[in-house]
Amino acid sequence: MFGALKGMGDIKGMMEQAQQMQAKAAEMQDSLDRIEVQGSSGGGMIVATATAKGTLKGVTIDPSLVNADEVGVLEDLIVAAVADAQTKAAERAQEEMQKLMGGMELPPGLQGMMGQ
Repeated sequence: MFGALKGMGDIKGMMEQAQQMQAKAAEMQDSLDRIEVQGSSGGGMIVATATAKGTLKGVTIDPSLVNADEVGVLEDLIVAAVADAQTKAAERAQEEMQKLMGGMELPPGLQGMMGQ
């Protein structure tokens, strides 16, 4: 009989831990919206700014690139800068998740739910 009660305590502890993890995940998602990263291309002539969630916030173009004959090059540089920003956003999101979880390993099914 007491063994069954001990099992209930384990379940209660697991539920509390799951709630704490859920709260930490929500906190992390909010913080990722506030963190901004920048990606660049063309030696910094094109800069893309994105959140750590990967949402593009803006693009800055060096005025020297604005030339009607170079539109194709400009388009390619913008794509490269955005891709760079998205890569950095994913890396930053991973870093923030690791900091928040304190190095705790999650089961594979939970990793996807937590944004990994």
